[in-house]
Amino acid sequence: MLTCKEFLTELTDFLDEKTTTEIRAKLQRHITECPNCWVICDTTKKTIQVYKGMESCTIPEDIHSRLMAAVERKIAAGKK
Repeated sequence: MLTCKEFLTELTDFLDEKTTTEIRAKLQRHITECPNCWVICDTTKKTIQVYKGMESCTIPEDIHSRLMAAVERKIAAGKK
């Protein structure tokens, strides 16, 4: 039986249907036996469906610049 950590490691490939038949069966079995992982899988699947249904939008340039600067600061702080 898979652990929840192992399930979460494979979740993206499971949802993208990129797992082998054997792994997919193990993951499917896990979510039928583990209510917490079932909720995570179901919620993630629904979130992806909502996201795919959204229209794309462009964020204003000043917000984009501030966001990118914040990301760069965070990366630089992590390298120290």
